[in-house]
Amino acid sequence: MASKPGPLTPWPWAKLGNFKYLLVTPFVIKAIHTNLLGGQEADNFSLVLLIFIAVRYLHNQLWISISRYQNARSKRQIQSKSIEFEQVDRERTWDDYIIFYALLLYPAHAIIPGASNLPLWNTKGLIVTILAHDGPVEFTYYWAHRALHHHFLYSRYHSHHHSSFVTEPITSVVHPFAEHIMYAAILSMAQLSLAITNTASIGVVLGYHLWFDLMNNMGHCNFEFIPQWAFEIFPFLKYFMYTPSFHSLHHSQVRTNFCLFMPIYDYLYGTVDESSDTLYEAACEGRKERLDFVCLTHLTNLLSVFHLRLGFASFAAKPYSSSKWYIRMLWPISNAVRLVLSTFGRTFTSEKNRLDRLHMQTWVIPRYTFQYFLPSEKQRINQLIEDSILDAEKKGAKVISLGLLNKNEDLNESGKQFVNQHENLRIRIVDGSTLAAAFVLNSIPEKETSEVLIISGGASKVESGIARALCERGVRVQLLVDSEEQIEKSKMKVPQEFRHNLFPVTSYQSCIICKTWIVGRWLSREDQMKASKGTRFIPLLPFPIPNVRDDCTYETVPAMSVPKNLENLHACENGLPRRVLSAWRVGGIVHALEDWNHHECDDVIDSDSVTRVWEAAIKHGFFPFKSIKAK
Repeated sequence: MASKPGPLTPWPWAKLGNFKYLLVTPFVIKAIHTNLLGGQEADNFSLVLLIFIAVRYLHNQLWISISRYQNARSKRQIQSKSIEFEQVDRERTWDDYIIFYALLLYPAHAIIPGASNLPLWNTKGLIVTILAHDGPVEFTYYWAHRALHHHFLYSRYHSHHHSSFVTEPITSVVHPFAEHIMYAAILSMAQLSLAITNTASIGVVLGYHLWFDLMNNMGHCNFEFIPQWAFEIFPFLKYFMYTPSFHSLHHSQVRTNFCLFMPIYDYLYGTVDESSDTLYEAACEGRKERLDFVCLTHLTNLLSVFHLRLGFASFAAKPYSSSKWYIRMLWPISNAVRLVLSTFGRTFTSEKNRLDRLHMQTWVIPRYTFQYFLPSEKQRINQLIEDSILDAEKKGAKVISLGLLNKNEDLNESGKQFVNQHENLRIRIVDGSTLAAAFVLNSIPEKETSEVLIISGGASKVESGIARALCERGVRVQLLVDSEEQIEKSKMKVPQEFRHNLFPVTSYQSCIICKTWIVGRWLSREDQMKASKGTRFIPLLPFPIPNVRDDCTYETVPAMSVPKNLENLHACENGLPRRVLSAWRVGGIVHALEDWNHHECDDVIDSDSVTRVWEAAIKHGFFPFKSIKAK
């Protein structure tokens, strides 16, 4: 929002939310009537317009994904400052302009003479459009844009657009409604010229809008990709085509580089930023990337691909939920994505963050949760993890944290397999289990707790570490396991002098009166109903326990709120709230911040390590996230 919002700032349909797409319902009805019920419409324009809306949305989304991917990994990033959740929220309604132009094109097609019964293509119309754009459109836009930077209009309208110092492709269309009315009037010069000269065609009219989107997105993508050789071969090109770095200077310097797409008007009227060429050359050359820490995660369910930072920006900025109707509609696409990733996918970078001196990236293994339980995928997944570890070391990272199931003990012994295979590893492998155990232990009051139940998911490292620490406190620990093998395995991880406090059990019957349940596996509704009233369910997994009882409390997964100076965090980690990270991921970050020189993938978590990691996390500004819920 502008600092002093003027008239016509909000969009007319702002209160409709996602229901704003009901505004195109008449086009749907008309298209059905024309194509299925025998009706007639010039140019079948309703169907053409619906396809055009879909193509514009897809085109913009592709730019969002490509830009975010490039800015997470590319050395050619122009502005390195961070994007935060506030910007994502401000730009959430970027698609309003698509609806707006559809609502303008439909009556224009019906009313303007020569705008209907159009051929598919007319080359003369293309020439007319080029001339009209390069002349009247660019000239008028340049002076209108300069007028918007007058303090009166800037404070009431254009400052909303400039709130985004670091731009994304969709920043290009985030303006108050009044500005879009002005832009539509300027663009109409090119469209009306077609009607006046009787050279209009469907291809040129709609193609002009798509080309406009392309140039707009390019100028705001924040990474430089226009090759230098293009300007070396065609020196005059610098006057007729801007670059992402050229327009980036307009957002950083504000009073320079006002052009739409053609810098010639900035050169003519003396508003070219003096550093335009220097910034372009520097961006093309690229900056030396520094990498200290890598979090290696993977996809969860099929729809989670859209929740990546590279997916839908506003969806990724909220805790993950697959219950949204518009996300469920994407199942067919998500299955196609899975097939592509499973066949050709390689580990990719999805996020880049910074905390003080620590430069961090999040890398994604192109595999889904269910694939981690398929024996046929085990070798391939481990190969992807091993390649990622070696690649991170090659790039200079000091620590790599194995997220989610990448640290599964049945898969690679929490990463120990890679340490044994590569004895001279300089990079440190961390599974984050120590901080996850510390989180749970610090959520259990020492003086008020005399007995707990740990529901084992396979005698995991975290479970054993918690059981050991609680036994050392003198707490009676009932460990629910499935086999005698798990009993022996769990006992071996608790020192002999404290084993008298460990009571392995194989059924719920002997422990239903226990009020604290620490859950290390999926807990069904039937199992939850066996707990007594007032039981606290504490999950040990990165995913929450389903809330099925009103008389019990459900704690959040082990997670920490992050320091205020952790930059460029504008996507939520799975189902966690904003600016909250899983304890496993934070454990790796703390390991890197402390510059510890050991791997954290041993079988045993001792109490001293728990205390040391917990105190270090608090020291660096991470604090336990608490969200205790009843159903």
